[in-house]
Amino acid sequence: TMHGKIIFYEDRNFQGRSYECDSDCSDMSSHLSRCNSCRVKSGCFVVYDHPNYMGMQYFLRKGEYSDYQRMMGFSDCIRSCRMIPLHKGPYRLRIYEMENFGGQMNELVDDCDNIQSRFRISGCMSCHVMDGHWLMYEQPNYRGRMLYLRPGEYRSFSESGYDGIRFMSIRRITDSC
Repeated sequence: TMHGKIIFYEDRNFQGRSYECDSDCSDMSSHLSRCNSCRVKSGCFVVYDHPNYMGMQYFLRKGEYSDYQRMMGFSDCIRSCRMIPLHKGPYRLRIYEMENFGGQMNELVDDCDNIQSRFRISGCMSCHVMDGHWLMYEQPNYRGRMLYLRPGEYRSFSESGYDGIRFMSIRRITDSC
């Protein structure tokens, strides 16, 4: 089920022109010349600092983000966004130590704050999401750059701008958004 609404504003503190969105948007520039603040009215979204869901990513749940650059450390403004659909049911994915599903494989059905210590592997470089939506983080304890994962196969994270990165923690996006 799709749900969610986000309002983007050109300037900080919800000033300037606005654009209301209730689905994915691959390029904000067709609606606003820039975006420096937003309000998530309902649902959860991932915002990106480049068009076409590329670049730095940040997960937003219901709330107000008056100056996202200061809050999130983005170098530029929001350029695209994805709405995360509500998921009811099990969560399941397989993580692999190497790219192209190589090395040790482990299956997860819950959050993992430290992949390295839990599975005795050097991190995750590819994965297969069977059920649910997940956030993967560059560092243990859900810190550092993150990557949004929806159901599908991820042979390499380099297409998303994470070339050679080993992810170290992962958590489910639950319906508590």
